[in-house]
Amino acid sequence: MAGSSVSVDLTQAMVTAPVAAADWLIVAPSLITMLGGSLCLMLRKNTQLQPKLGIVFLVLLVLSSAGLLVHVLNHGVITMAMGGWLPPFGIAFTVDPLGATLTLVGSIVALCAGIYGVVTVDGTGRRYGFYPFLLLLMTGVCGAFLTGDVFNLYVWFEVLLISSYGMLILGNDRIQLDGAVKYGVLNLVGTNLFLIATGLLYGIFGTLNMADIAMKVSELGNPASGTIATVAALYFLAFAMKAAAFPVNFWLPASYHTPNIVISAVFAGLLTKVGVYALIRIFVLILPESLDYMADVIGLVAILTLLTGALGALAQSELRRLLGYLVIAGIGSMLAGVAIGSNLAISGAIFYAVHSIIVMTALYMAAGVMFYMGGSYDLRRLGGLYQRSAGFAGLFLVLAFAVSGLPPFSGFWPKVMLVEAAFGDGRAWLGAAILVSGFLTTLAMGRVWIYAFWRGGPEGTPDGTGVAVSGGGAAQLGGAAPWLPMFVLTALIVYFGLQPEWMMNLSIEGAGGVLEPRGYLQSVFGEQG
Repeated sequence: MAGSSVSVDLTQAMVTAPVAAADWLIVAPSLITMLGGSLCLMLRKNTQLQPKLGIVFLVLLVLSSAGLLVHVLNHGVITMAMGGWLPPFGIAFTVDPLGATLTLVGSIVALCAGIYGVVTVDGTGRRYGFYPFLLLLMTGVCGAFLTGDVFNLYVWFEVLLISSYGMLILGNDRIQLDGAVKYGVLNLVGTNLFLIATGLLYGIFGTLNMADIAMKVSELGNPASGTIATVAALYFLAFAMKAAAFPVNFWLPASYHTPNIVISAVFAGLLTKVGVYALIRIFVLILPESLDYMADVIGLVAILTLLTGALGALAQSELRRLLGYLVIAGIGSMLAGVAIGSNLAISGAIFYAVHSIIVMTALYMAAGVMFYMGGSYDLRRLGGLYQRSAGFAGLFLVLAFAVSGLPPFSGFWPKVMLVEAAFGDGRAWLGAAILVSGFLTTLAMGRVWIYAFWRGGPEGTPDGTGVAVSGGGAAQLGGAAPWLPMFVLTALIVYFGLQPEWMMNLSIEGAGGVLEPRGYLQSVFGEQG
């Protein structure tokens, strides 16, 4: 009737209360980087302005991420429903300590890369989009860490992958294009598997909200177990490709050495860790039963990844390829934590992810300095760097100890947690693999130290005779831009090694949030969760 009115209760379908001001921190990282990336793209021809503008937005990203972590620690898991539609109908951003921690660490690494790029990225690299790509890459990374929806996770993966393709071919060298093809083909396969698994998951549950699936999965009976197993296997293969786990890890050492060293540093620090994060979300939070019957498979893959990475590093003479294999070895340690699945093991995997993000970024940056000092990435052509800079030699030694898992640096504690969890769970073979990989990594890094720093000069130089290096790059390293990021990252490595309690407690809290997700469910659905 024309004059009648119908009262509709929107509270059952839509958010009617205003969003708290602090809750806007949930979407701030993605909004800041999207805005910054767009602005840098529009002004990309102004190569002098690019670094300043990019660094300003990266600083804002770090501040917003730090504020978000503080907000989560003070108030518990927080959720924002996009478009005002309540979950599971609306796409939700749900932030717990795990997502907030990785967002902050990733933001710090991105800021360090932006500062390092002031010197290492030339005018051509700036004009063709280094800073826009870096910011938009962080849009995808932060979105993946903060989303509470599986399809949204796929979308953010696509955002970061598209940006990474642009960064990988920045410079247009033949070797970069070759590396980009290998990188792109494997990631394309992984992405399709991800999408197929997500379609099957939606067919089973009728929703892609992570909290909603976690609530429904326990209600399914045995008839659905075969389908769930198929979905879990597809997800594992997809994320194993993205994380560079054995046997689908050959793309990483074939591509990470091809771009500008600062781009390699960002990739090594962040991209593979997003794959591990997704594995934790899928197998620990929403499909925990799948982890029970896939644990042995994941454990076997973890062992082979650990050994492949460490042995591959020992076999390399090209520094960037060597570091690429160390990235792979680190992924093996994180997969070991996922395979064990206990609170201590997942906590160790989270702590190790934080450590690996920081130390691998710093190591690639250090490799860039070694190239500028010595004129080559080939260990046979390096030498005498200790004589060039004793301080830098000491910094590199700290990084070498840290990546090997030796005390008193950040890599020691997560390895202790993982080994203890492995032996405590009756998986001594997994703990032994972590220890063997650490020993082999120590040998590989010791070899780098002896070749590049300790001996007097490149291969063929008389023992004890220093030589003048003709690389000519040291002059390009003036100012604080290349040194400040390495010092900041190394300081974090030392701090987490000497004072591990804060990061350890944060990792334990992050693991508890996915193993016992009551707080996560209540944040999304209220008390009914």
